[in-house]
Amino acid sequence: MLFKHIALLILTISATAGELKAQDTLENDLFAQLQREMENEVRNRTIYTIATFKTTRLINGHTVENVGQGVLDAKISHRFGKINAGVKELFGLDNATIRLGFDYGITSDIMIGVGRSSFGKTYDAFFKLKILKQSRGKRKMPVTICYIPTVALTTADFTDPTRDNLFSSRLFYTHQLLIGRKFSESFSLEIMPTYIHHNLVRLESESNNQFAIGIGGRQKITKRISLNVEYYYQLPSTTLTGRTNSLSVGFDIETGGHVFQLHFTNSQGMTERNFISETTGEWGKGDIYFGFNISRVFTVRKRGK
Repeated sequence: MLFKHIALLILTISATAGELKAQDTLENDLFAQLQREMENEVRNRTIYTIATFKTTRLINGHTVENVGQGVLDAKISHRFGKINAGVKELFGLDNATIRLGFDYGITSDIMIGVGRSSFGKTYDAFFKLKILKQSRGKRKMPVTICYIPTVALTTADFTDPTRDNLFSSRLFYTHQLLIGRKFSESFSLEIMPTYIHHNLVRLESESNNQFAIGIGGRQKITKRISLNVEYYYQLPSTTLTGRTNSLSVGFDIETGGHVFQLHFTNSQGMTERNFISETTGEWGKGDIYFGFNISRVFTVRKRGK
């Protein structure tokens, strides 16, 4: 009788093990089939990379991001005075320059913007065109590339009123090519070859044309906070007299519809011509400006279906 129960138990265990093995095999086959279908779907359509950077500005300069179609981005950029100004100037907090700007997305690939900066009483306007977009799947593209031309008009008094100063002498032009890549969910990098033309320079020995190469990156620390670094290297043969390279370090903090950018930089100006080719501050001497950018977006026009 005992042997009969043991034999029955062995048969039951064997049958159950066979059913479990068959079930595991079926689940593995279904998972493999689902994975193949997903891979085929990815191969048959193009998936574009999004959120390479948190906003359209890294610190001073542009990123490869655009605002969405029909979206208006209001930006307030603020730079206090030099930290090495000491207690008398409250380490620069007694002095400040400001830029108020508005960026608008005409399409998902074309953005325009205007702004006014108290530094040099400068007005600027630009447009940003996405030429290529990083993607995977059917169309593979390793980087995002943008082209940005900018025109700036300074309305401050001429430093030398005795010379023949024309309206055209107030104009400056910048052309930039941004090449960016999102390497992971946490890390993004871009390089920014830049050409700047000054219609008027201070010294006859100085060139009207400057060339620089910028590099910038973002490393996410948490879901809503990232560390940003930005550096512009001027080609020595075209650098203006007494100018230094711009170096900036900061943090992005996202809170709902706002993005706060806190940073330290040796550049007081906030237009491309100012911070790329006319920076005079040196980090080693404490010529550092604390500042912030605030970005708030508004949907002006809803996209059509």
